Amino acid sequence: MTDDAPWQSSISEVSANQIFVRGYDIAELIEKISFSDAIYLVLRGNLPDAKSSELFRAILVSCIDHGVTPPSVLATRTVMSAGNSLNTAVAAGIMAIGDVHGGAIEQSARILQEVARKEGDPHSLAISLVRDLRANTQRMPGFGHQLHTSDPRTIKLLELAKRLGLYGKHAMLAEEIEKIFAGDGKNPLPLNIDGAIAAVTSDLGFDWQLGKAFFMLSRIGGLVAHAYEEKTTQKPIRKLGDFNTIYTGPPHRTIGD
Repeated sequence: MTDDAPWQSSISEVSANQIFVRGYDIAELIEKISFSDAIYLVLRGNLPDAKSSELFRAILVSCIDHGVTPPSVLATRTVMSAGNSLNTAVAAGIMAIGDVHGGAIEQSARILQEVARKEGDPHSLAISLVRDLRANTQRMPGFGHQLHTSDPRTIKLLELAKRLGLYGKHAMLAEEIEKIFAGDGKNPLPLNIDGAIAAVTSDLGFDWQLGKAFFMLSRIGGLVAHAYEEKTTQKPIRKLGDFNTIYTGPPHRTIGD
């Protein structure tokens, strides 16, 4: 492919007065499908069946917001408080999503998909995985939560997957890992929403490399709401951080000391 060759994309085709997304006329999509189905379509290349559609819709709802304390919300509201635009504030929130905040979906899905490809039932695979993680002093992403000892979003998402017949090997494996953590007499480390999304999206056939995408797609609605609320109801440069700071640097001094 030469430098002057045209770009190639399988996602959309646009010409004068025509827009096709994954082969579908955008006008037909506007009339007939939901926003979550449209997201599924651009990511996977095909429309979901009815059951996959319902589960994917629930996934995108599950992380829409989680209060004012997560880093992405604090970043959004802080940047908006400084007098920036809506898109700048929301972009700051998206940039605050990392391996610890929202990013655990990606790494949890990677591990679940690697392990699920192996021979064996979910219980035996979970035992082997936890043993290997502990031998290498590694944590399993997607487990444990600062606030929830039983994440209500996780419970509902797995319940829905089971009811729809979409509860597969990855979700089984995740729940077996949770049982091991709960039964070993240590910190129980419940399956959190990141781990649940990692499991059910893996069962839906999504690549683990899309893990952060599901969190971003869900959370961006909440970030827009927080940015708008900050701009319309709060004074600029208000107290957003913790002013109760302990100084740990050198003692007061003068040049020449």
